[in-house]
Amino acid sequence: MIYRSIAPLRIGLAGGGTDVSPYCDLYGGAILNATLSLYAYATIEPLTEPRIILQATDRQETETFDWAKQLPINGKLDLLKGVYNRIQKDYGIAPQGFRLTTFVDAPAGSGLGTSSTLVVAILGAFVEMLRLPLGEYDMAHYAYEIERKDLGLAGGRQDQYAATFGGVNFMEFYAGDKVIVNPLRVKEQYLFELENNLLLYYTSTSRESAEIIKKQSKNVTDNKEKSIEAMHQLKQQAQMMKEALLKGRLHEIGEILDFGFIQKRQMAEGISNPQMEEIYEAAKKAGATGGKISGAGGGGFMIFYCPGTTKYQVMDKLSAFGGIHRNYQFVEHGLKTWTGREVT
Repeated sequence: MIYRSIAPLRIGLAGGGTDVSPYCDLYGGAILNATLSLYAYATIEPLTEPRIILQATDRQETETFDWAKQLPINGKLDLLKGVYNRIQKDYGIAPQGFRLTTFVDAPAGSGLGTSSTLVVAILGAFVEMLRLPLGEYDMAHYAYEIERKDLGLAGGRQDQYAATFGGVNFMEFYAGDKVIVNPLRVKEQYLFELENNLLLYYTSTSRESAEIIKKQSKNVTDNKEKSIEAMHQLKQQAQMMKEALLKGRLHEIGEILDFGFIQKRQMAEGISNPQMEEIYEAAKKAGATGGKISGAGGGGFMIFYCPGTTKYQVMDKLSAFGGIHRNYQFVEHGLKTWTGREVT
């Protein structure tokens, strides 16, 4: 038998950064996001010999170990090892070898929640194999603990919950790791229009989000008013986006995104840079009414709201910057797991 899982990546539409401690612990955070037809995949294949083989096929990285209860965290394939180590510690896995293979449809550091979604997918494959009785909130929180606490990787809370639940969600974040996921019943025609008008553009650069997030967290700890006020405004942006989507006021979405773009730059140094500013201005001149940097910033994906048929003009204009646009659809499902059979 083999054990498989798939979890969707996400775009944050509003409120980005307010799910990061200590801001959400002190003030409460709110984010609106949606999952896409871009995925993280994981497969576990039991082996007859007592070896553990880890393969990240998209990164062309492989490590092999003799079977052990804990694997070394050393900067290579740590997400795969971190999930195994935690599952082994909490539930115990029989001393049988296996091969864990992963793949992600977007590069690491691209701003679509790739790392957290991969952790959710890996966790899902182990849960399928061991038949662990974990619900959606349990899974998302477990993935959060592995990434943020066990591995010590800086970041927020939205990605694990988006990957696990799927769909369009308004999420609230509070002290004590409390998260409330509110699925939004957005009319199908509104989602089709949003999907048609929202351009997903990869700048062909990636970044280390952890450093930007650390600066953002420090600004809150140091009580820097400019940064904190920007986060307050972004939390309000999530409410604005929710109302616009539910009521079908899609003509307001570009302006709401533009409002957030201005605020997000105030949160921490490095979120934007001259190249991204130039791309943003070019998109607006070509017809986009607003946009945002996906994820922590500094590189990766950007999204632009292009009303009418302006998307094609924006795509043409942005081709000069060397990036690429990615086709996608919104998806309603979150993490999916199943058992298959090996081909012999």
